[in-house]
Amino acid sequence: MKLLVTGAAGFIGSTFVRTVLDDRPGDEIVVLDKLTYAGRRENLAGLEDRIEFHVGAIEDRAAVRDAMAGCDAVVNFAAESHVDRSIAGEEGFAVTHVIGTTILLEAARELGVDRYLQVSTDEVYGSIEDGTFTEASPLDPSSPYSATKAAGDLLVSAHAHTYGLDAVICRGSNTYGPRQYPEKLIPLCVLNALADDPLPVYGDGRQVRNWLWVEDFARAIDVVLREGARGEVYNVGGPDELENIDVVRGILAACGRDESLIEYVRDRPGHDRRYSLSADKTRALGWEARVRFEEGLERTVAWYRQNEWWWEPIRSGEYREYYERQYGRALAG
Repeated sequence: MKLLVTGAAGFIGSTFVRTVLDDRPGDEIVVLDKLTYAGRRENLAGLEDRIEFHVGAIEDRAAVRDAMAGCDAVVNFAAESHVDRSIAGEEGFAVTHVIGTTILLEAARELGVDRYLQVSTDEVYGSIEDGTFTEASPLDPSSPYSATKAAGDLLVSAHAHTYGLDAVICRGSNTYGPRQYPEKLIPLCVLNALADDPLPVYGDGRQVRNWLWVEDFARAIDVVLREGARGEVYNVGGPDELENIDVVRGILAACGRDESLIEYVRDRPGHDRRYSLSADKTRALGWEARVRFEEGLERTVAWYRQNEWWWEPIRSGEYREYYERQYGRALAG
């Protein structure tokens, strides 16, 4: 196949590209990414000669049509993905998730693309006190991020129903691993621990998340791309549920630091208490998670220890200003 992968310079998208090229080296990959703060060419280092890279946004009709021409399938990772940033300013989230998704879907129809896959999130379901979300669970998003992601998903479903577009949706739980931008819990705390900075924990830290190793999610997306039924949604829940405070304690242990670095901070507005996502429907396609959280966390910490070249420019740049605005204290020099 010739695949257009949007947002492929991000964390999950770049892992998907690596996964596809490892499993099917004959596939062609076209990348469309506007290289925002979290979309970085460094995430695709070593693949430059194996991909066709277009710099552009999915809300840019000309850029989308140019990149999509001749492609057999589209996998859309392009997203503004951080809840905190959506609370501070939601317009960019609506532009990417609603307008951008619309433009991708229209181009896929007009250019006769065989398959469209939308990468989404468990957050569109909101919080669940007991049990597990399935694909039949109602959408109940609680942040501007998840609300706009849900809107994009509904547009995909509408295009499958109204226009007959061969489209599928793949929703993942909290994903972690190498190359994740350090505004998210695990890389933020890993880098803070290595620098002996306090590790900020929202509220009481007892929010429960369903953790999914990034390479497992990438494989699931590829399985759904090839085997999923038109118009269907496929959830990909990770094999382990943990409270955030236990994740932070695990990071401290893996980094050789003690719990005196934990700093409880004011909770995020509207913070969802618990996510839990089924993966039964995706398992029925032949997928299984391979990495449990304990192993994945060890591998993640080791990667950040060994790749200072990747994260040092981030902690030296705009991220420092964002962090100070968000948490009310500066990072170590």
